[in-house]
Amino acid sequence: CSLLHSSAECCGAISCGFVSLVWMIHGCVENTTTPHLQLLFFLQMSWRPTYRSSKFRNVYGKVGSREHCFDGIPITKNVHDNHFCAVNAKFLAIVTESAGGGSFLVIPVTQSGRLDPHYPKVCGHQGNVLDIKWNPFMDNIIASCSEDSSVRIWEIPEGGLKRNMTEAVLELYGHSRRVGLIEWHPTTSGILFSAGYDYKILIWNLEIGEPVKMIDCHTDVVLCMSFNTDGSLVATSCKDKKLRVIEPRSGRVLQEANCKNHKVNRVVFLGNMKRLLTTGVSRWNTRQVALWDQEDLSMPIIEEEIDGLSGLLFPFYDADTHMLYLAGKGDGNIRYYEISTEKPYLQYLMEFRSPAPQKGLGVMPKHGLDVASCEVFRFYKLVTLKGLIEPISMIVPRRSETYQEDIYPMTPGTEPALTADEWLSGINRDPVLMSLKEGYQRPSKLVFKAPVKEKKSVVVNGIDLLENVPPRTENELLRMFFRQQDELRRLKDELTQKDIKIRQLELELNNLRNSPNNK
Repeated sequence: CSLLHSSAECCGAISCGFVSLVWMIHGCVENTTTPHLQLLFFLQMSWRPTYRSSKFRNVYGKVGSREHCFDGIPITKNVHDNHFCAVNAKFLAIVTESAGGGSFLVIPVTQSGRLDPHYPKVCGHQGNVLDIKWNPFMDNIIASCSEDSSVRIWEIPEGGLKRNMTEAVLELYGHSRRVGLIEWHPTTSGILFSAGYDYKILIWNLEIGEPVKMIDCHTDVVLCMSFNTDGSLVATSCKDKKLRVIEPRSGRVLQEANCKNHKVNRVVFLGNMKRLLTTGVSRWNTRQVALWDQEDLSMPIIEEEIDGLSGLLFPFYDADTHMLYLAGKGDGNIRYYEISTEKPYLQYLMEFRSPAPQKGLGVMPKHGLDVASCEVFRFYKLVTLKGLIEPISMIVPRRSETYQEDIYPMTPGTEPALTADEWLSGINRDPVLMSLKEGYQRPSKLVFKAPVKEKKSVVVNGIDLLENVPPRTENELLRMFFRQQDELRRLKDELTQKDIKIRQLELELNNLRNSPNNK
């Protein structure tokens, strides 16, 4: 009884204290003169934190095992700010270090493990390769651009390369300086964008092999290009510290932001949200992200500082899950957020950590993911110091083994929505969607046909200058010299083999003549 009596006294004291606290708060609020101060008071006195439920809050990164990594790869040491890696459901392409000219490897994604040092390469460029991108509608077609001011289209045979590939199916010349960036149109077959150090963006129609449009509104080097969902708009970041939204067919600048407080490096469209996200540097040299309304670039919606590191921050956006991944060049971690149209707009989820710094990252398309393990994103991380490429899978933990429709909505597939002529005539169309439920088993039926061009010649003193281009640098001269040495060695070997064959035939002829049957 004494215990119950003491408990009742304690409860009474607590309740009296709580009542007095409530009356004190009520009195303080009544003493404030304006409703704004009353609201501010209640916000400051609020003790309950605000949580936002999300199905992706527990997403985690899983590094592939050693046998699923690609080892022994001479990754390029070029300091150009690109990923130097491109992935699709069939192949993994990596720009490599090479002496004289530029080259890149193309490896089937199933052929993991240690790479043969003499593995064949794509090595037709005369300068360093700066960017590579797979065609979104044809798995065997890849585009590359280089310091030799050319853009080239390559067709990779089924099963990968068996020997070095030096002949491209299409060579595109239109820039006066090196080409640092290429992008395929997201819904149209045969349209390719290229940005060069001549401050121009060229739009190529690969059905005729010629540039059909030129965007020349930039006053410095274009750093990044990003398309909206149907490809009717392109956003660019430029070294002149301006962010632009451009109508590509007319070249007209629809919106322009002069970013003084937020120096923009990379930009990405956020699906159908009519938003842009940029990464850059603040005036205090801290890495920063900013969210913009694509129809009004006068001021960013929000700006958020990330950290004080100096590496370039690459954004990757998944329109199906509305997740944003931020990976810094030279960092070992990948942060990921969920983006919404309402405040707080950018919701931090978690961070994948790794001790190995990344030079670049390739991203697997949606139809190449493992839906059975609830994989929603996959990176291929370039670790230059180890000559290693390791896959990193972002996985939503689920107990059920059935297909998870809530994390795999209909996604852009491998069929183009438009032809090049339709898009150039002004038609816009959303991408053709596909379901991942039955797995990706529908191969693309498109076949790339390179346009036939008349061969031009410029003959001076009996030498075709276009066929025999003189070397412009010492590297090109050395490359031509070693190529000629290889050709001479091959011809000598052929002559030796033919001499041996001739001697064998002569001996057989003499034996036939001296045989007793012929007497």
